[in-house]
Amino acid sequence: MLERHTIKESTILPTTMAPDSSRPKRSASERKANGLAVATYNIHKGFSRFNGRMMIHHLRDHLRVMGADIVFLQEVVGSNTRHARRHALWPDSPQHEFLADEVWADFAYGKNAVYKEGHHGNAILSRYPILKWDNEDISTNPIEQRGLLHAEIAIPGWKRNLHCVCVHLGLFAGARRRQVEAVCDRIETLVPRKAPLVLAGDFNDWRDKLTDRLNELDVHEVFETAHGRIARSFPARLPILRLDRIYTRGFEVTSAKVHRGHGWARLSDHAPLAANLALR
Repeated sequence: MLERHTIKESTILPTTMAPDSSRPKRSASERKANGLAVATYNIHKGFSRFNGRMMIHHLRDHLRVMGADIVFLQEVVGSNTRHARRHALWPDSPQHEFLADEVWADFAYGKNAVYKEGHHGNAILSRYPILKWDNEDISTNPIEQRGLLHAEIAIPGWKRNLHCVCVHLGLFAGARRRQVEAVCDRIETLVPRKAPLVLAGDFNDWRDKLTDRLNELDVHEVFETAHGRIARSFPARLPILRLDRIYTRGFEVTSAKVHRGHGWARLSDHAPLAANLALR
């Protein structure tokens, strides 16, 4: 079981799939009650990719425009004394709290990389109550400190709690294989098969070598479902590599989008992904 932790540290594209006539049609109120908007974003510690400008305030504004109910974030700074000294507008609170302020009522932060000046990791922001969460260390070497953040969320009106897993996998293929095995082991052990699941983050899987193992979880990648291919998300200025993913189980995908353009490209080295889902 997951344990509750107290945090002290501080243009939608329509899907191209044909409707499934075998499923009963839902009313507008049912679709709204079962709907969920999610997004994943590697925020590059709140700095622009090319000139190192602090962009965390602009990034917060852009995140709010996306309208996501749950946001999966990677490279989130929990604390950094050097940045706090160098930047007059550096937030007093950890980045996940600063970004969540007044929009996402609950959040969880998993500290992964720890260094002299502070630490950073993954975060989940949620409009709905996070019942419990846990951060698991899936590092495979001393150079790259990686983790998976697993949160269980109560969605009003849903029979089963939503499980959310946020990941940032390593740069080396061997490390990624071992890390995705740890992710799958956790989901197979702790997430009931009938519970809705969203697994999202920066997989660094530009050669698409992890899909076969992930398919054993009976998950589906939202862009592959909606548009036939996993989305390009890196680098943000001209996305070429397919690094970021949103996998789901127990949902229909109603739309999926990569947020591109100059306004987004200057915020981080990754482009954010977003999807609208409907609970089956």
